[in-house]
Amino acid sequence: VQLQASGGGSVQPGGSLRLSCKLSGFTLDDDGVGWIRQAPGKEREAVSCIASNDGPTYYAESVKGRFTIFKDNSKSTVYLQMNSLNAEDTAIYYCARDSFNCPYDYNGNYIYMERGLNSWGKGTLVTVSS
Repeated sequence: VQLQASGGGSVQPGGSLRLSCKLSGFTLDDDGVGWIRQAPGKEREAVSCIASNDGPTYYAESVKGRFTIFKDNSKSTVYLQMNSLNAEDTAIYYCARDSFNCPYDYNGNYIYMERGLNSWGKGTLVTVSS
């Protein structure tokens, strides 16, 4: 099982980036795929997740309305479209196989549960700065 994240870079506040996560060794028929980020000096934070078998998508409250997660089964790739970026979005972004299939809280926000994230890709750095 491998996940390969790409698409990070530097962008000005208000800008957009699209991250990609190429999957191999498993498909979205098996488990969900989540995006998790870690900002400098901070703990890892759940960002977004797409559930298996054309299941629902989930987001952290901080990115709702700005980020969109979607997939292309033919390319075995999960994407994270990030719009209206701000400095607080600066972080290393990781994609991971979520065997808990996108756990969420009572508000429907994707939550970080490390025990379920059993395969990680190398991160891709997103820097938002003027």
